[in-house]
Amino acid sequence: MTSFSEVKVKIPFGDKHLDGMISLPIKTFTYGVILTHGAGGDMNFSHLVSVASYLASHGILCLRFTCKGLNLVYRVKAYNAVLEYISSSKDYPLDGVFLGGRSMGARAASSVVQQSCQNIYDGFIQGLLCLSYPLHPPKQKNKLRSEELLLIKHPVLFVSGSADEMCEKSLLEDAIGRMQGPTEVHWIEGASHGMEVKGRKAEDVLSEINAQVLSWIEKLVRPMKN
Repeated sequence: MTSFSEVKVKIPFGDKHLDGMISLPIKTFTYGVILTHGAGGDMNFSHLVSVASYLASHGILCLRFTCKGLNLVYRVKAYNAVLEYISSSKDYPLDGVFLGGRSMGARAASSVVQQSCQNIYDGFIQGLLCLSYPLHPPKQKNKLRSEELLLIKHPVLFVSGSADEMCEKSLLEDAIGRMQGPTEVHWIEGASHGMEVKGRKAEDVLSEINAQVLSWIEKLVRPMKN
């Protein structure tokens, strides 16, 4: 028996709509996660579907959405529209939400979290989940995208491959050491930016990612429920 259902939603964004999918736990839920994809693909990217399904099966609502385009400012605006949608929803009332994404989607999520300290969503946002965060362009380790990360005060979890060509391990660990909020990193040994690991099945890698994400979220929300 399936422990969650899926609901397609249209999220208002200016004069158009964003396509979204809510993975809805059958049992009572109080917290949610928003996820979006990288520069390519869409909300049906296998990593996002896997994380969303796993979280929903463990009682955490998950909303993933599609936003095409390579303009980061545009992606951030779209993410804010999704945050407004879920925070004001009467159909899916939540006590708090974790913002996340993969690759460029993680950059958009981090921008929204960083900006939240200056708006009404500060208390609603519980943390930031970064899957394959693109710390720098390929082979351009001198062009770091860490400045915004250093301003974030919310809890952060990075899940990255130790062989990610867009996230040198030592550079991310250095950035984490300078971040203001409680920050963790889980390295997938030998994984590339796309989380491919030679000699391991994709399902096995995704299972490792899912378990780590759930553990981190549960560790943060458990004190809030007590």
